[in-house]
Amino acid sequence: MKANELRKMTAEELESKLSELKKELFNLRFQHAINQLENPHKMTEVKHDIARVMTVLNEKNA
Repeated sequence: MKANELRKMTAEELESKLSELKKELFNLRFQHAINQLENPHKMTEVKHDIARVMTVLNEKNA
């Protein structure tokens, strides 16, 4: 997900996207713990997406 795409979203959409990404990260961590994760790099991508969403949310709130 690109930051430009995120900036076009409303604050409510960003909040829902953030909760969705956090759930996805939880599921990826769970899969990683039981050795069923095929692509460990996906965890890093989701963490970066979470950081992007939080950054854009902070920009909108400021």
